[in-house]
Amino acid sequence: MKKSEKPYFVENLAEELKSATGYILVDYSGLTVKMQQDLKKRLREVGGEMTIVKNSLFKLSAKNTKAPSDITSDTVLSGPTALIMTEKDPISVLQILSKFAKETEIMQFKVGIIEGEFRDKDSLVKLASLPGKAILQMQLLGAIQAPSYSLIGVLQGNLQKLIYVITEYKSKRV
Repeated sequence: MKKSEKPYFVENLAEELKSATGYILVDYSGLTVKMQQDLKKRLREVGGEMTIVKNSLFKLSAKNTKAPSDITSDTVLSGPTALIMTEKDPISVLQILSKFAKETEIMQFKVGIIEGEFRDKDSLVKLASLPGKAILQMQLLGAIQAPSYSLIGVLQGNLQKLIYVITEYKSKRV
């Protein structure tokens, strides 16, 4: 990249970081080109995007977005770093990354920002084990609706018993 292009790149990356619901930094050293292409394909399916970024340019972009200083520390931004961003469900992206990391045993989480909150490596792994946002919403909806379904079942049971009693009474009268 030419020196004259770098300010524009930093500015564009800062805008993307601001609009993202989540972004994760990973150490991608050891991944082959074919593995990177496979990961990018999987991420695209859930609305994620992987970009290889120079640490210094990411640091400048993150400072422009007023990101937590933990994400721009020298310990985090050392070695090869890939940036994974999403404007959709960040948990789905984390699940894809976690599954890929287990399959390859190469890639490692560094840190991330999930819906405005700084997350270290351990909390990213914990979040990756959660179901996706849509599944959690369905589970919550099911838990809210369960009492009403139980009530309907009880009321229908009483109606069925009443019908049974009436048919028995009717059959004995005839």
